[in-house]
Amino acid sequence: MSQNEPAVHGHCDERFGAVRTVFEENFRDRGELGAAVTVVAGGETVVDLWGGWSDAAGTRPWERDTLVNVWSTTKGPVALCAHILADRGLLDFDAPVALYWPEFAAAGKEKVLVRHLLSHRAGLAGLREPHTLAQLCDWELTVGRLAATEPWWEPGTRSGYHALTYGFLVGEVVRRVSGLLPGAFLEREVTAPLGIDFTVGLPEKEAGRVAELVHPPAASSSEQAAVFRQLTPAAIAAIANPPVGAAEANTPAWRAAEVPAANGHGTTRAVAALYGVFAGRGSYDGHRVLSPEAAERVREGQGSCRDLVLGAGFEHDTEIGLGLWLSGPNGSYGPNPRAFGHDGFGGSCGLADPEAGVSLGYVMNRMGPHIADDPRKMALIDALYGAL
Repeated sequence: MSQNEPAVHGHCDERFGAVRTVFEENFRDRGELGAAVTVVAGGETVVDLWGGWSDAAGTRPWERDTLVNVWSTTKGPVALCAHILADRGLLDFDAPVALYWPEFAAAGKEKVLVRHLLSHRAGLAGLREPHTLAQLCDWELTVGRLAATEPWWEPGTRSGYHALTYGFLVGEVVRRVSGLLPGAFLEREVTAPLGIDFTVGLPEKEAGRVAELVHPPAASSSEQAAVFRQLTPAAIAAIANPPVGAAEANTPAWRAAEVPAANGHGTTRAVAALYGVFAGRGSYDGHRVLSPEAAERVREGQGSCRDLVLGAGFEHDTEIGLGLWLSGPNGSYGPNPRAFGHDGFGGSCGLADPEAGVSLGYVMNRMGPHIADDPRKMALIDALYGAL
């Protein structure tokens, strides 16, 4: 069997047959290598499919329990950690970050609020000084530099995607309040009790299950130069300080580190479950994780605008809630503008739609060139909503 026509395994309820059809088309027509998709509707897993290869050479089949780095799809579970603490009265989103993290008040940041961190409005999309991959993997060094730096724009006024810094900013607040890094907090409060196969970073014992990420074909030097000419200094800092791609994410150093904005590893069922907490208005598989009020708050819009980092990549203004992106006029998470979720660099996605009672997880290892709204993901979402 060729790589272009891999076997697809798993199950798909007859009503959602269009999702299976699109999943198969992704391999045939959209360059998929290895991938999986899960849909939970009304508390039942109605789609659970996987196929293709977990390595670039096409020698290891993608299995039911294959793990993969989901990049920024990790941000949803990190936001969940903050919302759990707020739900318990331990964290106030309207309080200054410096109340919990005193060093953060440096360089004019004493009035930055916790909600600004969650909504990418803190003005700290990237560091001003050069920051290497090894330094990014050093938690204390990275949060220390973030505490000391000044914002790129007036906090609270506009969103600017905090591609890598988000996890350290929100994560350090989680640590200051709970005493645990976000990965350990998520495990204690959510993934261990619910049996969800997801970690921030990758335990060494799981290395045999992880898929190899494959970077999209590189743009030409002239194309890259044209893109960078359109970027602000803040945007360059957000996406290229340090530059991180598939090659870096396949290394033991990246997998061993805690980079909560970008190095969550899990199965598609894990992604669907974590976003299913939000779709279930705080409850998943009979477990109450958040109060309904707290679960609703994650999509509390903070103002629509042209994002200062990603704006050129969208036809419309976008809006981020308290940790996740609203579907909005782009329809990024389906036709319900109040649905929400998060994409990962290259294609992965977690989606929550409380009105439809639906969550979706999609993971893959051949990265596309998109930070958001990859055509494979959008085709799956269109098929899902066509079946509802």
